[in-house]
Amino acid sequence: MTPEEFRNLGHMLIDWIAEYRSNIEKHPVRSQVEPGDVRNCFSTAPPDQQASNLEIIKMLDEKVIPGMTHVQHPMYYGWFPSNAALSSVLGDLTSSGLAALGISWESCPSLTEIEELVCDWMRQLTGLSDKWLGCIHDTASTACLTSLIVAREHATNLSQNRDGLQGEKRPLVVYTTEHSHSSVQKAALLAGYGFNNIRYIRTDPITFAMQPQELSRAIQEDLNGGRLPAVIVATSGSTGVLSFDPLEEIAKLAKEHNIWLHVDAAMAGSALILSECRHLMQGIELADAISWNPHKWFGAQNDCALMYVQDTNMLQSVMSTNPSYLRSVASIEATQLRDWTIPLGRRFRALKLLFMLEIDGIERIRTLMRRDIQNACWLAGQITDTANWKVVAPVTLQMVCIRHEPEGLTDDEIDTHTLNWVHAINHSGKALITPSILNGQWMVRISIGAILTTREHIEELWEIIQKAAEESLNEFTH
Repeated sequence: MTPEEFRNLGHMLIDWIAEYRSNIEKHPVRSQVEPGDVRNCFSTAPPDQQASNLEIIKMLDEKVIPGMTHVQHPMYYGWFPSNAALSSVLGDLTSSGLAALGISWESCPSLTEIEELVCDWMRQLTGLSDKWLGCIHDTASTACLTSLIVAREHATNLSQNRDGLQGEKRPLVVYTTEHSHSSVQKAALLAGYGFNNIRYIRTDPITFAMQPQELSRAIQEDLNGGRLPAVIVATSGSTGVLSFDPLEEIAKLAKEHNIWLHVDAAMAGSALILSECRHLMQGIELADAISWNPHKWFGAQNDCALMYVQDTNMLQSVMSTNPSYLRSVASIEATQLRDWTIPLGRRFRALKLLFMLEIDGIERIRTLMRRDIQNACWLAGQITDTANWKVVAPVTLQMVCIRHEPEGLTDDEIDTHTLNWVHAINHSGKALITPSILNGQWMVRISIGAILTTREHIEELWEIIQKAAEESLNEFTH
């Protein structure tokens, strides 16, 4: 493809994307295809002829779009807000078009220095002190893995320079809760801690936050048992119910026992740009590492995760690589981001945030987030005021966790009823919400945050939910 051919098709694709976003509500929220349907639309053999521009557009309309779950749809309330602002999409497009090679400062000074700049902008916007330095990962899962590897070396005084974990006489222990993201367990396993060395600390039955006294007890038990407490992963905004662990109290225990403290704020970290929400993460300055995803709720195009640490020397001691072909006199003065993360190379992800902040401005982002919180509070109020409906977890930000508990149904029947009305909504394509288990029983997460979602859409969702629950209940009574 020549630059001129790229220009022609590129203009068509920009128009097509703009049209898609403008008319997204005409699509069912959840894809209506069955497994294998999308693949079966294509030839089993690779193409042997060039497709025309119009054929590419037709392929998108007829083969790609039917297999899409439209997370930008205003009736999408699923897993987490994945609200990719079009300004950030342009940054992503520019990143791809520039096709920078991010393996060192020399390979693209703009990539390195704009990433440093944007990370510092985001630090300031979230109220973090200048003790923190950050870089961009693909997801919070990778950031968590990076942090747990650094924590491992912190606990063992850089055992990697000796025999690694195989040379350690004391098993290293990870502390978290059952409400932490599944990536925490995966990171602990990949970093070599082992499943039996993960401690799930009890949580408060109402707030679902980690109980510091239980954490203290577990740490002491491990010390008495000859094990080495290595890392605490505290959650600020859990995936299931948006619970917030008490960071100040946890940090005191971490400092007392010289334990690395990582704060996973994957989605709720976005709320730090709102001064009125920062109390939810009070004590975050006392952590060793923080990770959160601007591609959740903030509006950046996926993938874009921030990780901040206070001790970059420790981070680089663990992550640095310095092959001869990458050595340079500039390394003395310039940051080499390959020494901060697992991959050698990196994309120019900072442009997603740079474009967003320059084009949309932070106040627009704040306005949309405050709107989402207000809509969540309104919905929670409607549910609380309606007979047999219950909000089952505190509404801290933009997510509402609910259950319909009709009189006369057993817990097992309520579970069946819950899954029935949720699946009916999702299969209809009218909206998408997520069932999840809380305290052994099914409930429903409503995660508000699509850019196009207004109060009218929330009102429509509440009507859809009540109708679906009524139809499900009729199946029990008839």
